Amino acid sequence: MASSPDKEKQGSLWFKNKKALNNVLFAMRLHSLTPKQALSQNQTAKQPTGKTLDNFTLTNLVSDKTSLLSDEILLKILSKLPNSQRSANFLVSKRWLNLQGRLVRSIKLLDWDFLISGRLFLRFPNLIHVDLVNGCLISPRNSGIFVSHNQIVSFHVGSDVEHKDWFFDESFVLDANEVDKGLIVLANGYPNLRKLIVINASEIGLLNVAQECPTLQELDLHMCNDRILLGIAGCKNLQILRLSGIVDGIYSSLVSDIGLTILAQGCKRLVKLELSGCKGSYEGIRAIGQCCQMLEELALCNHKMEDGWMLALSYCENLKSLRFSSCKRIDGCSGVDEHLGFCRAVESLCLEKCQLRDKNSLRALFVVCQNVRELVLENCWGLTDDMFGTANVLRRVRCLTLEGCSLLTTHGLESVIIPWNELKSLKVKSCNNIKDSEVTPTLSSVFSFLKDLKWDPDTKAFLTANLAGSGLKKKGVMFFKKSCDWKSLPQVHRISDS
Repeated sequence: MASSPDKEKQGSLWFKNKKALNNVLFAMRLHSLTPKQALSQNQTAKQPTGKTLDNFTLTNLVSDKTSLLSDEILLKILSKLPNSQRSANFLVSKRWLNLQGRLVRSIKLLDWDFLISGRLFLRFPNLIHVDLVNGCLISPRNSGIFVSHNQIVSFHVGSDVEHKDWFFDESFVLDANEVDKGLIVLANGYPNLRKLIVINASEIGLLNVAQECPTLQELDLHMCNDRILLGIAGCKNLQILRLSGIVDGIYSSLVSDIGLTILAQGCKRLVKLELSGCKGSYEGIRAIGQCCQMLEELALCNHKMEDGWMLALSYCENLKSLRFSSCKRIDGCSGVDEHLGFCRAVESLCLEKCQLRDKNSLRALFVVCQNVRELVLENCWGLTDDMFGTANVLRRVRCLTLEGCSLLTTHGLESVIIPWNELKSLKVKSCNNIKDSEVTPTLSSVFSFLKDLKWDPDTKAFLTANLAGSGLKKKGVMFFKKSCDWKSLPQVHRISDS
């Protein structure tokens, strides 16, 4: 809708009349000040020196209008900006540098001295999430060699390595006493800390964190062992805990039933627990199930559990989600169905990048989780039709996700999901042995009753369908088409003569 010329003049007058704009900004400044400061500011402004006032307003106020705003108002304005525009705000002025630091809530520390010297608190006074792992690692920052392991730990290494097994040793990480000093400094500076990620700490440093940071809710411990877990007994409000014990080729720390029992008795409000490379057995899992009655999510990554540990899952009465990741085995001792028990509350079961080679242990897992509503199998090795057939003990599955299961066929899929009367969602991706041409009318009828169907099993067929008619296969012939006599080139003569 077009506006009249008079309204355009009125709108542009606000920006052209700098004196009027300065008066408004000056009034905003007075409004944000205390009564005593506003009175002194008014007395200064009412002095009968018109030129001085005009010079003051024009030079000092118009040049930097944000100086009239209080820190609280400017912080509210800066907090409304998207994250993509916040990163460069600190370049405006020192004031904006300090204000921008007050808006930062999460940081990943790279320089350990930045924490020990206290500069971290001056630069970022309101942090609640702190990651100290990269700051604890002693590695060259300018090296082009970067080591990462399953998103658990990552670091740079130099090229001047003498031994073949150079991945990780004690020289790559700060001493536990030095890490504890940093934790003490961090706890004293951030009493409202909610999330902490640290490596190679000891129970002394964690006890200080537990005492000074009562609001700590999430904790990640790398290079964890049984003794370190003594320090988290004071974290009464801890809800999310991730323990990393043994990381193949990187470091090896022992978390056994002793540590799991200490953990269970100290952190009774846990809601989510992730055990990566941890040893243990029936006793440790049972202690967690009996003490941590609020536990809803349990994740096992490359676990080193002893046979029979799965029998203790029935003690986790409120467990809703169970996830396995990068596990070479599930449990070597399957047991009898009557002795297995089952988790009544489990609704989601996820297996990702696991080696499924033992049919009995996989069936035992399905028996324990027989009430699951969501089943996810992603990039699992050894999932044949016979192995997937053990899922017939599941009768209440409503959502099934299959991805990267290349050994599973259409017949194996059909034999399992047809009895699932409650199935509402099916997602099949990159399962190359499941063919569209092998879909039977019975399986098609199952598809017709689904509310959500994502069917992309054969990636090769999908690629061929997309390339059809594009002439991409012929481009190679066109590119290498003989367009001249190669023997006429002088370089070719030289090569043939030689």
